[in-house]
Amino acid sequence: MPTICVFFGIVIRMYYDEHIPPHFHAYYSESSAVIEIETLRLRDGHLPKRAMSLVLEWAQEHRSELMNNWQLAKKHQPLKNIAPLE
Repeated sequence: MPTICVFFGIVIRMYYDEHIPPHFHAYYSESSAVIEIETLRLRDGHLPKRAMSLVLEWAQEHRSELMNNWQLAKKHQPLKNIAPLE
């Protein structure tokens, strides 16, 4: 489970051999969510409101990097770390 970013206690991961649409996983405390990259729509799970807001802000800023990592994951290549939200 490759971790590509950590900020404010939130862990962002992207897995190999995942199903479409392109998405990433966000973890915070005991909560987790799956978020689509293109639409930033919550696909599954739940995060506390503040954590979800931070994740969406981060994803908006790094959408192209997320898509690049999605393409790398499809090819089973190492994923690149993405800068955290500051």
